[in-house]
Amino acid sequence: MNLKKKVSLAVVKRLPRYYRYLSDLLKMDIKRISSQELSSRMGITASQIRQDLNCFGGFGQQGYGYNVEFLFNEIGNILGLNNDYHAIIIGAGNMGQALANYTNFEKRGFKIIGIFDVNTSLVGTDIRGIPIRHLDELESFVQENYVDVAMLAVPFEQTPIVAERAAKLGVKGLWNFSPMDLKLPYDVIIENVHLSDGLMVLGYKLNEKFEFIREDSSKGNDGNS
Repeated sequence: MNLKKKVSLAVVKRLPRYYRYLSDLLKMDIKRISSQELSSRMGITASQIRQDLNCFGGFGQQGYGYNVEFLFNEIGNILGLNNDYHAIIIGAGNMGQALANYTNFEKRGFKIIGIFDVNTSLVGTDIRGIPIRHLDELESFVQENYVDVAMLAVPFEQTPIVAERAAKLGVKGLWNFSPMDLKLPYDVIIENVHLSDGLMVLGYKLNEKFEFIREDSSKGNDGNS
């Protein structure tokens, strides 16, 4: 399979959803599924599913559908989940600690091998057996260990400085949890994560659906129940 051809980002962003749904199907001991059945479960059209998977070879058989285990494994390979990436976390505050405690990263091919912070009250402690080191040790640690990804959970104003520092050390990917959209003039892949964006989308949907109900109910509530 040739994965060098250009695949749209929209397709790539749907692959983790396919992977999750296929994982659920395996847990239910479902051996095969058609694009139409997968469509009804995922809320994506069957034609879209076929188009997406055809970007990587198709995988389906006419009259049979998809072998769930095979497709699950193939999408895992496409997503690089078997590559055993080594990751570090920079910033051991609330977000950094949450990332360090999320054990599913290992199941997705990302092994956390180091955590860094400048807070002396945190340095020397550990999370899940991984010691928190001072940020001053970053350069020596990366020189001694193969690091693919740095997860950035640092304050807004420190993000560009820390990101550039990691990129200069040869880290290949940055997973950025800062509110800023990070861009660097280096050969490094950056994935910006904005948790508040999803919350604001939820707020829009709530406002759109329940705006008038909330308005009516508030007018009728005089506190004399």
